[in-house]
This record gives sequence, structure tokens and C-alpha cells, in this order.
Amino acid sequence: MTALRDDLTTRAAYVSDASIYRRLPRAVAEPRSVADIRELLATAQEKGWPVISRGGGTSVAGNAMGDGLIIDTSRYFNRILEIDPDLQTATIEPGVICDQLRDAASEFGLTYGPDPSTHARCTVGGMVANNACGSHSVAWGTSASNLVAVTVMLADGREVALEAGGTSDAALTSQLTQLRDRHLAMLRTELGQFPRQVSGYGLQYLLGENGFDVAKAFSGTEGTCGIITRLTVKLVTKPKFTALAVLGFKDAIEAATAAPKFRVPGVTTIEGMGSDLLTALRTRPGQENAGGELPAGGGWLYCEVGADTQEKAFEAAQKLPGLVTETVVDSVVVGDPAEARALWHIREAGAGIVTRLPDGGEAWPGWEDSAVPPHHLGAYLKDLYDLLGEMNLRGIPFGHFGEGCVHIRISFDFNTDDGVALYREFIERAADLVHRYGGSVSGEHGDGRARSELLATIYSPEARQAFAEFKQIFDPGNVFNPGVVVDPEPIDQGIRPGPGARTFELTPVHAFSSDNGSFGQAVNRCVGVGACRSDAGAMCPSFQATHDEVHSTRGRMRSLAEMLRGETITDGWKSKETLEALDLCLSCKACATECPVNVDMATYKAEFLHHHFRQGLTSFIGKDRRPMAHLSMGWMPWLMKLVTKVPGSLRAVNVLERFRPVEELTKKLGGIEPKRRMIRFNNAPLTSWYKARAKGDDAARDLARGGHRAASAGDEKPSVVLWPDTFTNFSADAPGKAAIEVLEAMGYRVLMPMGNVCCGLTWHSTGQLDMTRKTLRQTLDVMEPLLEAGYPIIGLEPSCTVMLQHDITELLPEDPRAHKVQALTVTLGEFSAKHAEDGGHWPFGTLETQAGPGRALCQVHCHEQSVGNYSPELQVLDKLGVNTSVVGGGCCGLAGNWGFEPGHYEVSQTLGERELFPSIRAAEPGTIVLADGFSCRTQIAQGTGAEGVHLAQVMRAAIQPEK
Repeated sequence: MTALRDDLTTRAAYVSDASIYRRLPRAVAEPRSVADIRELLATAQEKGWPVISRGGGTSVAGNAMGDGLIIDTSRYFNRILEIDPDLQTATIEPGVICDQLRDAASEFGLTYGPDPSTHARCTVGGMVANNACGSHSVAWGTSASNLVAVTVMLADGREVALEAGGTSDAALTSQLTQLRDRHLAMLRTELGQFPRQVSGYGLQYLLGENGFDVAKAFSGTEGTCGIITRLTVKLVTKPKFTALAVLGFKDAIEAATAAPKFRVPGVTTIEGMGSDLLTALRTRPGQENAGGELPAGGGWLYCEVGADTQEKAFEAAQKLPGLVTETVVDSVVVGDPAEARALWHIREAGAGIVTRLPDGGEAWPGWEDSAVPPHHLGAYLKDLYDLLGEMNLRGIPFGHFGEGCVHIRISFDFNTDDGVALYREFIERAADLVHRYGGSVSGEHGDGRARSELLATIYSPEARQAFAEFKQIFDPGNVFNPGVVVDPEPIDQGIRPGPGARTFELTPVHAFSSDNGSFGQAVNRCVGVGACRSDAGAMCPSFQATHDEVHSTRGRMRSLAEMLRGETITDGWKSKETLEALDLCLSCKACATECPVNVDMATYKAEFLHHHFRQGLTSFIGKDRRPMAHLSMGWMPWLMKLVTKVPGSLRAVNVLERFRPVEELTKKLGGIEPKRRMIRFNNAPLTSWYKARAKGDDAARDLARGGHRAASAGDEKPSVVLWPDTFTNFSADAPGKAAIEVLEAMGYRVLMPMGNVCCGLTWHSTGQLDMTRKTLRQTLDVMEPLLEAGYPIIGLEPSCTVMLQHDITELLPEDPRAHKVQALTVTLGEFSAKHAEDGGHWPFGTLETQAGPGRALCQVHCHEQSVGNYSPELQVLDKLGVNTSVVGGGCCGLAGNWGFEPGHYEVSQTLGERELFPSIRAAEPGTIVLADGFSCRTQIAQGTGAEGVHLAQVMRAAIQPEK
């Protein structure tokens, strides 16, 4: 039998889905088979636990959570059993990810029609349970309309097949027939009145004219009637070509009013947004000029058209503005996929940031997907704006305007009882409003705990009685997901960010400048949309390796939130459960940019470790001591400086560690993972080599003494500072020496600070923040003359460069010198690309290797990919004539000290084997393996035997002899 995970670490990770609600489960189980589910059901009933089915946990209404047994099918119960291209169907297990099915179907020119925004991580079983839709539902319908058959397990362990015409159980079929016959008039007049009427149960499918389709009626039951064990879904033919028409209107209300007119053959999307969404998008870094491609207007509709040829698709799209000549302000029609993608990016990126308001304030679901008949949408949207204004609330509506569905997250204040009361008042008034327009409180996310109570507002007593009878037929013991749809829980019960959510909170070391200095507010960023559970992109590597919710960014955020609450995790910063949840975080920072709300788990982990352990060297003794790896690697800059006070010591260490017993003893004493090989060191620090080399340069010599000499009239070369990071200085000086030659060839005098400078990275990543701040202050003292001169600071090691470009001001926000460092620090690629762009001397030619023109396989350091920009490096390589290929997948899997800590080796290797190692093994002979990060080069060497090089080394190889 599948083991029950009843430890607090796991349970804390499952306290919520993507909703505002919180319920601590009794246990979590991840079945691999139907037999496992049957045994789990029996166990739950023996213990008196309710049972909650869960897929990707992306439900926004509190549908996939509860205080009983969570059965998570996403990890193991996720096989595609059969794709029949002739029947255009797929038979699958419920844990199959939507994109997994779409990718498999694409081989046959088919796709799965429903495509919610969470398609990269939501499961098809969860989609069917919530009757999810997506942007193409105007053409392909909801999950219910794409469901052919479903097999469900009832509380007694029986499996029952549901399909059009009935079920495999005669008694069940008879009961459903009688239910239908008792409520014929209501089924025909209240349910199924418009496409996005998702609230309640879809009992209209039981009507004879709808084929007595029990499978479709079961869709949207939100786990309240049984556990899905198998599904057969319909596949649709993908249009061979598409074109996109974006139409501009005066405002979002005009766009919503016009939307129904585009419900014509061939149109597959009618998505809407207003200028407030665009304004919010422009507040995000790098998006300041977003929307330049849009047509004029203050509200827009995105209408995609499919056809057999590009010409037909484009011609059909060109006709769309003519349908609304009286209100359309402007339009843009594109057939080129790249141009269409750029336009879609505006809509999708805008939608991705609405969980935070433009000023950084919190915005929450609860009323995020109401729907009305499409011809009422304009009037409803106007009234919704008015209601928000009247109650002094803010939100940014957008959504599936062609189907009358509006998405919005609102500035509810859940920190006080008055704020929660205002939430209830708004929701009740909004429900009355949507009912006046004949609408539904849910248009695609289901009712869950957010809206089940509101069914009494929009449905008659008879309709609600029919829902209760339907559940009673399938689940007479009320085992499955109680409190949802039938006998609903109050909408304001058990709100996760509500009063009491921050019982425990200390003043953080980091400034948390984007969260008003509050660690608790930073933790509240995570609303649970689950982007960290996707296998696409760089976030979250540990989840991609394990597919364990605990080791997702969301799971860690839930653990931190429980720690701050102090209700279940009661020992605050000393929590062993939270330490366990954070253990596999590689601090890659991918979440800082890929998460829609910019969760920065690397910073949160450093903050937690700082408080969890005592500070300083004394934290390495006693009962609650730090791991020894935090000393051997966290204090590496200090230890290296100490060792080098003895001439020849680094060379001696290298010689000694060539003997395997010595290396193994060193790893044991240092708390290093036994399967790792120790790194090697330079024979002497780079700074020592530089000091000897610079004897003839007055400016450099003066700098080496710790002083600063102003440039004289005879100084012709501009000066730059090369940052001597710990890794380049002590372990890998080849990039440093190459960078000096490269910069000198470009016409610069290269300076290097000779005092004790360090960015503090190794102390930061191990959560030793007092030492990090002390080190940074000492560094700023040494660097002060250089900062006054305004010399560019060129970083070679991406992780150290990011510390200086980003983290330093969060650690020393009050020090103006930290802000100067941040402004002056650039990568070698950034500096070189700008130098070339400005017309500077370019001493490089086309790189040639023994195998011919240069080819490079580039492993982008995770920090540079996450919070930096690798495009300048690619520009430089292109200018050198190097044909580049970039490895996808994000972090290499070593991640500095993390990969050397015990217990991380297997996950580290799994991550290397995702794309990095196979790409290197498959590379053509002579291909340069380019990796600017020391950790990346170490992982490459230990995982493949290949030697990675730095951009500086590639550039040096391309220097042309002076004529």
C-alpha cells in the first residue's frame, strides 16, 4: 500500500491550494495504482477521515484541500494509456498534466481543447473535476464538453464507468434517471443557460436531449462525488495556421460590450483586457515600455482565427474589425507567429502579475472568475467597477470576454476582522449583482470554499436540492470533499492570510524593500498558482527532480507561512520541519523572476537559516549547531585568506589532496558529500599574480597599497576594476587572467582591489547574515576610493556579480556606497557588448578552432538567467563569429555549497542529467563548453569529464595580433 505521509513537513506543504483558504490535512498519499486508491479509501474510512482528491493543487476556490486525507495523483498516477487518432480520443490516468497530453497528441496533429492558464502544471483529472476551460473555450468548450467517459471509485471501493447513456452500475443509473425525471423543468430552465455557467453540478447533461451523459454531469463535481481513476477525453484538430487580430476600444467596458459579436466560425479566442492591466504590467522591471505593439485604445480584444492556410487565416482575421465599425478605435492584424507571440505576451504577462497590485499591494482571489451571458458582459463589468469603487477596493479585470467570464483579484484586507467582514460584504453584493444578470459566481474555477455558499443566491431551492440528491447518490456517507457545493462551509471560514496568520515574526536582516520590510508580507506573496510545479523553465529545479510538493517553491512557502502562524509549527525559526522543507532549495533564484509574484526563495532561505542557527563561529558547537559544511564552505573566503598567509600553502594542499585517503579525510572533516570530488586551488591567489604583474603601473601599485591615485593628464587609458571573487582568486584564475588580457587589449587599464574584498556570497547562501553584512562593510571601506572615481566594476563569477548587483542593497540599504556598487557592477559580457556598441576598439577576430569555425554550448548560470541578462554575452559571441547553442533547464544542479552538502548528490546529478550532461555528450567534437559559473564548470567536469571555459577565455582566444 502507498505510505501515508503524516509528518508535519508534508502536511504543512498541503495546507492550501491556490486559494485564500487553509486546512491542515491529517495525511497525504501519492498512489501509483487503482489498488492503492482503494486501500487508501478503506484506511481513511477506518480512521473517520474525509477524502480529498488533488491534482496540481492549482484550484483557486479552495476545491483541492481539506482536513482529511489528501490523495495526490499528480506524482505517480499519471500515465497516458492510449491515444486513438482515428477516434480522436485519449485515455489517461487523472494525474496527467494538461501540457503532457497536448504534447503527446500533437504527434497526430491533435490537441486537448481546454487550456487554462495553468496548463503547464494542472492535471487533466483536476481540470475535469473543476470543469476548467481556458482561452480557446469559445471554439472547443469546457472540460465537460470534451469528456467522453470517466471511471470513478466510490467510497466502498467500487469502480463505476460513466458515459453517455448511463453507467456500468444499473442501480446507480436508475437513481440518476429518477433524479432527472423529478427535476425536468428546473434542469431545462436553470442549468446550462450559457457557456460559462460552471457553478453547481452540471445536471443538465442528464437530460435526454443531452444524451443522458453521466460523464459530463460528473465533470465539475470538484471531488465531492468520487475519485477519478481513468478518463477518456476528446481531442481536437489543431488549426494548421493562425492569425491574430487585436482590436482597440475606448475602454474595457466597450471591449466587453463588443465581444459577443466575434463569436463567429473560425474564431478560437476572444480575450479581453483594459488599460489598467497594461499600466500594472508597466510597473514591472523590464516592462516599462510594454504595449507599444498594441493598437490605440483603452481596452482590447484578442481574437485568434484558425484556418488551413496562412492566407485564409489572415484574411479571416482582417474581416473582424468590420464587425464592430461603430466602436472599434484601432486594430492590428498579424499572421507572423513571432509578431503574434509578442502581442500575446502583453496579455499573458499582464494577467500573470495581477496577484500583486501596481504599487506592490496584495490582491487576492475569491471573486476571480464570475461569468454572465456574453451579451450582458459590458453592463456587468461597468457595475463591477462601480461596486469596487464604492467599497474602496481595487482590482484589475480581464478575461474570456467572448464567453462573458471575468478574472479579477481584489485588494481585500485579511489582516483584520473588519477586513474579513468587508470581504464577505463585497462577495455577497457581487453575487447579487451577477445574479441580476443571469450569471454564475463561477465561470471556470468551480465553487470550492469560495463560492459554494453563494449558490443559494443564484440557484433556486429545487436546484440546490437536486445537487444534494446527486451527491447523495454517489457519496451517501459524505466521505468526499465535504463542505464544497453541498452543505457548504462559510466563505469566510479558515482564511489562510486572515487574522492570526502572523503570530510569529521577527525583524528580518534583509530590507525586504518590496514588502514594506516585512518577512510575513514577503511570504504572503505566494498565492499558490503553482508555476513552480512546471517542468518548463528553470523554476523549481528540486521539484523537477523529485516532483514532491514539499520541494516546490510553493511547498516551502506554505511551510514558512505555517511557521509564522505558530499554530501547527510552534517553534518558530527553530522549526525542524521548515528546515527540512528548505533543504533541497538550491538558491538558484529562478523563482525571483519566473514566479508571477517574484517569490525569492534564495533570500527567504538565507533569512531562515540566519535565525535558525546561532550566529558566528560559536554556531558550530552545541546541540543545535550548524552543519559543518557551513563552516568549510561558508567561511571559505576567510579560510583561503588565512591559508595563503603561508607561502606555497595552496600548492601543498593540491599535492596532498591528490592522495585519495587525504581527500576523503578532508571531506569527512569538512562535512562534504562523500561522493563529491574536492575542488583544486590556484598555486597562488590571482591577486598575488596581479600585484606582481602590475609593479610597473603606478596606479595599480598605489591601489595595491590600499590607496588611490587620481588620473593624471598623461593617463590615456580609462580604468576598470576587475572583481577578484573568491572562486576566481583561489580556485580558477584562468578566467581572471584571460579577462585582464581581454580588457587591456580593448584599451583599458585594469585595476584590482588588494584589500580584503568579498561579496559575502558563501556566508549569505549558508544563512550567516551577520558575517555577510560585516564582510560587505569591510569591502565597501576598501572600495571607497574606486567608488568615488566611478570606475566600472567587472564581475566574472555570476553569483558574486548578482550579489553586488542586487543583494547588497537589501543587506545594507542604508549605506550609499552599496547603491554605488550596485550601479557600477557589470558582467564582462555587458561591459564588452556596450564597449562594442559605443564604437570602442575591438581587437578580436572570428574565432577559429581546430575543428573549424567556433561552436559553443552555453550553460547559463542560474543567477544570471534568473535576475540578470545573458543576451550581452550572446551578442559578444555572435560578434566573435561563434555559433552558440544555449542549454535549457536552468540550474546545473551543483549550486555552490548546496551540491557539496551531504544528502544532495542524487538530486544534483538528476538535475545535471536533465539537459546539461546529455547536451555536452551529444555535442560535436571541438564544441566549446562555455560556463561562466565556477559551480557550473565543476558540475560539468565531475559529471561529464568535459572542461568548461569562461567567456573571458573565449574572447582571449579571439584576440588578433597587433599589426
